[in-house]
Amino acid sequence: MARTKQQQPESNPSLSIKAVTKSSVWDIQENDVIRMWEAARKDAEVKENVSHYLDIFKSAFLIEEIKDDVMLVKKSYEKRGYKVTQISFDENMKFAWAIKKRPIMRVTDLTYENIRHISAAKLIEVLDRNFGGGWDSLSQSIQDVILSGFDISTTTLPKDRLHKKGGMYEKKVEDGFEVLEVEKGGWVEAIFAKMKPEQEKIRMKFSDNPDEVKDGEEIDDDEDYEVQDDYSSHDEEDEEVGDPDDDEITEDNYSTMMDLGSEDPDDEAAALIEFVDE
Repeated sequence: MARTKQQQPESNPSLSIKAVTKSSVWDIQENDVIRMWEAARKDAEVKENVSHYLDIFKSAFLIEEIKDDVMLVKKSYEKRGYKVTQISFDENMKFAWAIKKRPIMRVTDLTYENIRHISAAKLIEVLDRNFGGGWDSLSQSIQDVILSGFDISTTTLPKDRLHKKGGMYEKKVEDGFEVLEVEKGGWVEAIFAKMKPEQEKIRMKFSDNPDEVKDGEEIDDDEDYEVQDDYSSHDEEDEEVGDPDDDEITEDNYSTMMDLGSEDPDDEAAALIEFVDE
């Protein structure tokens, strides 16, 4: 299978330390990390919560603290692909870090946080490096991670039929899918992958009155609400056909369902009046 060179994501200069999450941190590079920490040196909140913010960056970066002479070990780290920086909040709080983006080499490196930050070509590269038994050889948890970010479909055909003109292979490639071919004797399993589009959020306005309170909370008119449509497809139970007489109301069962437990309506009414008077 021909491989394309994986391009590095561009730097994102708009992000600041306080805005970075364990998902968005995968969009930035080593130089961005250094820039953000340098910009935050005078921020008292960051200074008090260094460990918290550092943990977020560590989800996507290898960060090693250098305690020896920085210049002495700098070249050693740089040969291994690290960027070395020194961050000083004040005279008593200084750090020297070696920083490197975590590589995504194996399927076990894939997470819900980073799956939407790689391309379909990169996913195919990772799968190709790990495959042996095909898609079904992956654990269910890894399949779930991949499916959260990509549309995946597979087909297994004899070698001489896989690339048949006008077949599934040709149609999928034309539709923008990347393909991995896994040979299985005289057969080939083709795994097609295409990134899912970002799920759109529907903006809903619940009231024209911005001060309206619902359930003790003020409704934020600008808040985004994600609505999931659970009614667009038929459940299997919807297709089951029962006895048409089961739910039919007849003269016999109607009286049974509506029986209030009193044979005399006047007695029932009198009891109700006495209850109200009490």
